[in-house]
Amino acid sequence: MTIPTAMAAPHTPDLDREKRAARARALAVRAGCNPACGADLTAIVAPLIPPGVTVAGFWPLPGEIDIRPLLTALHAAGHPLCLPHTPPRGQPLRFHAWTPGDPLHPGRFGTLAPDGPVRRPDLLLVPLLAFDRAGRRLGYGGGYYDRTLAALPGAHAIGIAFAAQEIDTVPAGPHDRPLDAVATERGLIPIRT
Repeated sequence: MTIPTAMAAPHTPDLDREKRAARARALAVRAGCNPACGADLTAIVAPLIPPGVTVAGFWPLPGEIDIRPLLTALHAAGHPLCLPHTPPRGQPLRFHAWTPGDPLHPGRFGTLAPDGPVRRPDLLLVPLLAFDRAGRRLGYGGGYYDRTLAALPGAHAIGIAFAAQEIDTVPAGPHDRPLDAVATERGLIPIRT
């Protein structure tokens, strides 16, 4: 498998401005959300995942919906779990095996990551700032998940968000990878392609 190490973002200045403005609005909306409602994700997401699927989660940053109860439930159901390690810009994420209770170490951008062996996930739970019904997601601007999804053909991606993070249209460029679905505290939104 060839892993792209540097995807040049062919964004125009207008697209970059649109994304910056959308990020600012999304952060303001997210500030009014309660991360604890992430507990509702367990009943929504866990039953959808077939047995034996390796799931890549993420350790929530301050303000993000809290998926830790979902990760604990997936572990209890026997799913192998992994969390991302954020490499230098321009590279895809690497995922390391993790089980609840394993130590986590500080990473880039305030993230926390485990030291377990590298794993290839079948399903990625993807954080985001905003999403739309076409499966476009607005991230933090580093392109990590876009590069990662491009490097993992056949893997599925479910965006994880507060329902309030939905917008009409996410500004997107040619390298922005779509999600397969979005899960919020209110339910699952399948993406039709």
